[in-house]
Amino acid sequence: MTDSEEEPLDNNLTAPEQGDTTASKDDGEIHSGVGVLDKTVKILDALESGPSTLGQLVAATGLARPTAHRLAIALERHRFVLRDQHGRFVLGSRFAELAAAAGEDRLLTAAGPILQTLLDRTGESAQIYRRQGDQRVCIAAVERASGLRDSIPVGAMLSMEAGSAAQILLAWEDSDRLHQGLRHAKFTATKLAAVRKRGWAESVNEREDGVCSISAPIRNASGQVIAAISISGPTGRMGAAPGRRYAPLVMAAGKYLTEALVKAVR
Repeated sequence: MTDSEEEPLDNNLTAPEQGDTTASKDDGEIHSGVGVLDKTVKILDALESGPSTLGQLVAATGLARPTAHRLAIALERHRFVLRDQHGRFVLGSRFAELAAAAGEDRLLTAAGPILQTLLDRTGESAQIYRRQGDQRVCIAAVERASGLRDSIPVGAMLSMEAGSAAQILLAWEDSDRLHQGLRHAKFTATKLAAVRKRGWAESVNEREDGVCSISAPIRNASGQVIAAISISGPTGRMGAAPGRRYAPLVMAAGKYLTEALVKAVR
């Protein structure tokens, strides 16, 4: 069987298989008493070193080929493992999502004053978004007290197919998720390349007619983009090219929150 061939899934993963070198031997490794969990961790440990074919996973873990294949496919379905352009197994995006969720409390602690400062300096509503699967969720927000405004309540789920925050949350994804996210998006790969180069995103009438927004990334201590900070409001007030005016302020806010997260883990 080649690395690209798939085998039927089998729910009985706890019993040792013929040729499986992990079956209850004292090899100095951690054994939890839950065989399938120990085998799964072996695969993730192997992928931490870089992309692997099925054959390479078998060699690195000592697992029987059918066991390694079934576990890798199961991990792929839960997005803990993905395939690269060569069909090799790599660590998936689910880890970054979990890390973002774990760091959300620290982010929210620092977010309130920064969002208020952004509102005071720009006069526009400000929000923070985090990706949640194929959507983005608003995890913090402040709004103008009066006048025409873009009202996004905390907990609101918005599409990843439009808007400057969606551009930020997608722009630094791995190539597979990026291309998948672009399938129905109102922005293009070229636009996301520009976002990565300049460090901020702009949308005008993209998510909703008459609404524009500016967003910048918030990163964790590892440099991964875990959230997007934004301001949004009516196009009539913010203009047809709001990035020229507001991008430096939004980027500064994102940088401040990034530094706060980095300091929190030191």
